[in-house]
Amino acid sequence: MAKRDYYEVLGVNKSASADQIKSAYRKLAVKYHPDKNKGDKGAEERFKEASEAYHVLSNSERKQNYDNFGHAAFENGGGGRGGFGNFDFSNHFSDIFEDFFGEGFGGGRRSRRSNNRGSDLRYDLTITLEEAFSGKKQDIKFSTSEKCDTCSGTGSKPGHQAGTCSMCGGHGQVRSSQGFFTVQQTCPQCAGAGEEITHPCSSCNGQGKKQASKRLSVTIPKGVDDGTRIRLSGKGEAGSRGASSGDLYLFINVHSHDLFKRSDENLFFECPVSIADAALGTSIEIPTIDGGKAKIKIPSGTQSGKQFRLRGKGMPYMRGNDFGDLYVQVNTEVPIFLNKKQKELLEKFREIENEKSNPSIQKFFQKAKSFWKN
Repeated sequence: MAKRDYYEVLGVNKSASADQIKSAYRKLAVKYHPDKNKGDKGAEERFKEASEAYHVLSNSERKQNYDNFGHAAFENGGGGRGGFGNFDFSNHFSDIFEDFFGEGFGGGRRSRRSNNRGSDLRYDLTITLEEAFSGKKQDIKFSTSEKCDTCSGTGSKPGHQAGTCSMCGGHGQVRSSQGFFTVQQTCPQCAGAGEEITHPCSSCNGQGKKQASKRLSVTIPKGVDDGTRIRLSGKGEAGSRGASSGDLYLFINVHSHDLFKRSDENLFFECPVSIADAALGTSIEIPTIDGGKAKIKIPSGTQSGKQFRLRGKGMPYMRGNDFGDLYVQVNTEVPIFLNKKQKELLEKFREIENEKSNPSIQKFFQKAKSFWKN
């Protein structure tokens, strides 16, 4: 029976992109996969046919040869480097399914010891806003697993070495065949290490690591914000039998401040002023996050809620040398307790006060009178 056109098999045209070819093949591979169609020879043939078509059309050189010569390009080992020759499709299927679905469909390209990598750890660290401004170094202490000193992390008793795993022959992977399709999985006996501990270390029972209390000096960069995550590579738990260590993640919590509120790199500060200062004008000194002072001039007639911007007086950016701004909001405070003299002066002020002194009040009552009239 003559072979069908590869483009017809995948249901795409000759102008299809690499992504379209890959997507078409994936749909067919999932549909006709032998595990979903056990005992169905027709589905098995369709699966094999689609995989063969994808093998050719997914490679630019093979695709060009096929476009020029059709199936003849690959007959009798033809097509040079692009030809099939004695090509093993069962291995090719494993490679394709590893790309699509991961190790469970015939992977094994990862390092043997990757499955024994140490676990990642999390450490929550609370700092003040001042410490976030300037940055700091701090010692932290946590419980983790470290490489065994007795066996230097090998898991074997000193003077002995691990032997080759009897199940996988040292490959770290085992294969099982289902017709023409081969599934490759991590060896259950050695967990992918490819080795067996025949003389386990007495200190760590062959694990190559043991629990310990660890002290570490960490640097908190200036400008960190609440929720910032810092990754310390290789500072997590030790891996088993010499595998790489996990990572340590610092999660930063910046404590709320009594004076300043933060939004990204900007700071906000509320400053109360008296009615007299707001009306007549004044100058005030306000604190800055670096522990210094800044002077602000309050013009006469400043309304409550007015904001003043101090450039470069906010928080530093984590990357770069720039700083955010400090916004100072003036809130006019009405006096609560008045003595007799103050009351007399305010009464006199109210008598001589004219409407032009309070334009907002004047505008409000004009609107109110219009509302009542209508």
